[in-house]
Amino acid sequence: MTRGFRTGALGFPWPTRDPFLFCVHHLDHYPKGNAVLGPDASLAGRDIGMDFTIKDGWRMYHGERVPGFPAHPHRGFETVTIARQGHIDHSDSLGAAARFGHGDVQWMTAGRGIVHSEMFPLLDPSGPNTCELFQIWLNLPKRAKMVPPHFSMLWSPLIPRRVIKGPGAAESEVVIVAGRFGDAAGPPPPPDSWASTEDSDVGIWTIRMSPDAELTLPSAGPHTQRNLYFFAGDRLLVDGHSVTEHCYLEMETPHAVRLKNGDTAAELLMLQGRPIAEPVAHHGPFVMNTSEELYQAMVDFQQTQFGGWPWSDGEPVHPRDAGRFARHADGKEETMAADER
Repeated sequence: MTRGFRTGALGFPWPTRDPFLFCVHHLDHYPKGNAVLGPDASLAGRDIGMDFTIKDGWRMYHGERVPGFPAHPHRGFETVTIARQGHIDHSDSLGAAARFGHGDVQWMTAGRGIVHSEMFPLLDPSGPNTCELFQIWLNLPKRAKMVPPHFSMLWSPLIPRRVIKGPGAAESEVVIVAGRFGDAAGPPPPPDSWASTEDSDVGIWTIRMSPDAELTLPSAGPHTQRNLYFFAGDRLLVDGHSVTEHCYLEMETPHAVRLKNGDTAAELLMLQGRPIAEPVAHHGPFVMNTSEELYQAMVDFQQTQFGGWPWSDGEPVHPRDAGRFARHADGKEETMAADER
């Protein structure tokens, strides 16, 4: 512990604290895409179906033709997926679908149960298809474990950003996916989210700092737990302490935190929130409060498949020219303007 925080190495996934359960940063430098929106490259030598080893700069994950995560279930928590580069194709057991990217965020409440797929279509048939995203799991309190599933699309142009100048030409940009940063409030979270609870103090911010930039992170609530992840850059001063390795910083006090960047651009992620402080029973894609509830989740999925899978393929992708869109289970449709796709 140093000056009010602990540090640790970034692994896969990144360590989190209550109310967060999981955080992973994916960065894959995919080649040009083929006719089915997969990589136009040989898949020989890969552990198809379980390809988590970076080879030639990219991974297939659980995908067989297209990289990503084919149909799989969730119950009892939320996923927040921040698509920083590339695109993600969503399909689910409610019949909903979406394509999002370029800074868009999907916030999905799994609640009592949903099956969904998250595929990474390689839309450019002539050039590279870099894909970068965060997936964050946010727990649900016991009262909300069995709410109806729901997803919201937070389109990039509507997510607040704050640019903090100085010194000189240096600047920092903070993207407020959730919570408040100064006078800026993130988009409303789903209605049953812990983030919608008064005084939950949930914050999800991505931060870019130019060389020599300085930034003060505001103070948090007295019981808030905060993790700051330093994942790009060469050197960062955190309250005067030099950090030269990519790491997470587990804040031990809620006071404001002064950041000063080094000689190269830096990128950070902040996750904070007041703990739910309930027992956690966790197995794979299910997160409940007790082992009995966890067992029941597995039985329910075996018996009902959480509504079944309405798609002809376990790893569906949308047409190459679909653009960014969301089609919800109730038929509501959202699309991005052509110049924003």
